[in-house]
Order: sequence, then C-alpha cells, then structure tokens
Amino acid sequence: MKKKPFHAPFEKLAGLKKELARPAAPPPRRSAAPPPPPRPPTEEELWARATAGARPVSAGSDLVPPRAPHRPQERAWHPDLDAIDEPNALVHGEPRFDFAPGDALVEGWVTGLDAGVVRRLKGGHYTVEGRLDLHGLTREEARGEVERFLRESRSGGKRCVLVVHGRGHHSEAQLPVIKEALHGWLASGRFGRQVLAFASARPADGGAGALYVLLRRPGR
Repeated sequence: MKKKPFHAPFEKLAGLKKELARPAAPPPRRSAAPPPPPRPPTEEELWARATAGARPVSAGSDLVPPRAPHRPQERAWHPDLDAIDEPNALVHGEPRFDFAPGDALVEGWVTGLDAGVVRRLKGGHYTVEGRLDLHGLTREEARGEVERFLRESRSGGKRCVLVVHGRGHHSEAQLPVIKEALHGWLASGRFGRQVLAFASARPADGGAGALYVLLRRPGR
C-alpha cells in the first residue's frame, strides 16, 4: 500500500476541481401567485340556489285564492240623489247653468260661457260626433245611458253629440218625461261636469225631440 506523502499541497485542489466540474444546481422555483378571489354569485344564481327543488303548490282546500282587484263602484241613480246633487254642487264649486226661457225649445249653458258658442251650437254649426237614442227607455234607464254616453264621448275626445229624447208621444201620460228630466240632468251634478252647453236640435236632427250637447275638453 502506497503511503501518502506527508506534504501534499495539491490534494485539496483536486477535490475542488471535482466540485467545480459538477453541474450547477437549478435555481429554486418562485412560488406561484395566489389565485384570484372567487366571483360572487349573480342574482340569478342565488335565486336558482334558493328555489332548487321547489315545486308549484297544487290547488286545494288550504290554498287561499288571490284577492280580486278593487274596482270603484259607480254610484247607482236614485230619485233622492237629485236633491243631493244640488247642494253638493254649491259646496264643491261645480259649474252653474243659465237657461233661456221656452217650452218646446230649450237652451242651457255654463254661466259665463261666450254667447256666440251657444248660438253656433243651436244653429247646428258643430259637427255631431256621436248619437244616443233614448226611445223605449224608462226614466231610470235613460239616466244611466246618458251618463255613460257623455262620459265615454268626452273621454274619447268628442266635442258635440246628439241625444234623441223624443217628444213623449208614446209615454203613458203623453208627457215628455225623459225630455224634461234630461234638461235637469245635463245642468247638475255628475252630468254638469261633462257639459258646456246644450240646445234643441235643428229639425233635420230631430228638432224639439233632440238636444245638441257640447262637451268639455278631457281633463277640464
């Protein structure tokens, strides 16, 4: 066995050479960036989660039906309401009407209305845009029909309409019951709020058996 020399100065250099000859170790990997926070769920996704597995309720004795929508009821006419409408008109400042004297032919208009408007109305200068015939109706039936007709005509933008009331020749007492009542209706209460003026029609449109009615503009 060969003995190592007592003094070997290059022995360590040989080991260092071997160390340098080894391949360099790869650099340490950098840690990856943290993942982004999760996206918050949308309203649709939340609703889908909340209603998952829900089933529609079948009709049964314990199911409460939906409440029908409330509809305001129109006030039914009664003879006593004629007496109520007059003081109500005074309290609430409803329009007042003036009348021209006459038996067969009648004229009525809102107080303060231009006289020229009334003259043109009774002269038939306004185009008749609607017509209501009251023949064959009772007084109560006629009142309801007139109120409905005026309200719908005005809301539809019509300005002049014709109401045929007849002369009462076919009534039991041979009296123009509806004609006389109509004049009072048009100048009071719910009717007066729709009307500007009224006048007996020209012979071609019914003469003393019909009325031209001039309506207010919608919203006025």
